Amino acid sequence: MLIQCTKKLLDQLNIKPASSASEEPLFSWHANLIRVNRRKAVVLVNDKNRYVIVLHGLKAKDFKRLDDLVLQAIRETFRDECIEDKIIEQFINHSKEITYTKTKDRSSVSRVNKACELVHSFEDLMQEGSINQSVMNIRMSRLLVGGGPQKYVRPNEELYKDLEAFAGKPIFSCKAVELKVTLDLEKHNVWRRIIVPANMTFNKLHKVLQAAFGWKDYHLHEFYIYSDEISDNGLSINHSGYHKEGYKPIVNLVCDEEAFAYPNDVSMKLETGVKLSEYIPAKIKYNYDFGDNWQHYIEVERVIDDYDKNYPVCLEGGGNTPPEDVGGKHGYEEFLEIIADERHPEREDMAAWGASQGYSDFDIKMVNRAIKIVYVMD
Repeated sequence: MLIQCTKKLLDQLNIKPASSASEEPLFSWHANLIRVNRRKAVVLVNDKNRYVIVLHGLKAKDFKRLDDLVLQAIRETFRDECIEDKIIEQFINHSKEITYTKTKDRSSVSRVNKACELVHSFEDLMQEGSINQSVMNIRMSRLLVGGGPQKYVRPNEELYKDLEAFAGKPIFSCKAVELKVTLDLEKHNVWRRIIVPANMTFNKLHKVLQAAFGWKDYHLHEFYIYSDEISDNGLSINHSGYHKEGYKPIVNLVCDEEAFAYPNDVSMKLETGVKLSEYIPAKIKYNYDFGDNWQHYIEVERVIDDYDKNYPVCLEGGGNTPPEDVGGKHGYEEFLEIIADERHPEREDMAAWGASQGYSDFDIKMVNRAIKIVYVMD
């Protein structure tokens, strides 16, 4: 592997760069040293496909083992991309000998500098306690970049093509789970069956559920994880962690730091960076919009060991999702009564309002299109 460094990074490494070296572009990177939140970070951009790898929180001792840290970051990030382990190891084995040189040309330096600017824009994705910033790497590498005159590409898609050509076969294989997600509505059967990679984070699952049900992500959300124990644990039916089948909640995953100012009877944890694989096949509840109080019960129906995609898919579903801000279950029933009554004076206005909120019949093609957009853009 060839890492072509800015002067700032070479000074930090305190090494004499190789006078000359060549490497296939897929195994060649440009790299720079920056500070993010007063901590040192190394940003690498692949010369072939412009995929980005970020290492953050580096200390003096870490720069002495930068070879290992870079290779481990690539391994972890590719694994989170659902690339098959054997292909990852092929790539790593081809990259073990690392050579450091000066930067090659202005164009490559410009690319790495643009990536460094983006790191500052995505500081909220930084994972504390981790040098490899896999979530940031994946998110940044999905952004469109210039790929030539009047041409734009996504680095992740270019990486997939490059790795497939390198391996000579399809590259995706990961553990996944098939989930049945049911919106808790007594009078209506609203559900979706989806497959998601097991290494997906809960904040990403939130985005997928929003797309699957057609919610607009206007409000706060949370997850509850349950043990297999059925227990009278004293939670009232009005408690957000209450499970209708009596399962005991063991952790409450929250979406915002402010939630910790309102502790409840269940251990709380910020969802950022927490993966499904840490808890599945546990039962899960997803609460969205604490005013209207939409509760979704999630059951793991099947574990798939060799899922051949790196994005979620909705297999089937049924029922229409209530409009946003309709007023909870009672408001939804009133909404349905009005739009079903051709003589009701508010019918036309209510139907128009529902349409403006995205209220429509379940359409699996539209759902999967929305999920794919979430995968690409978030």
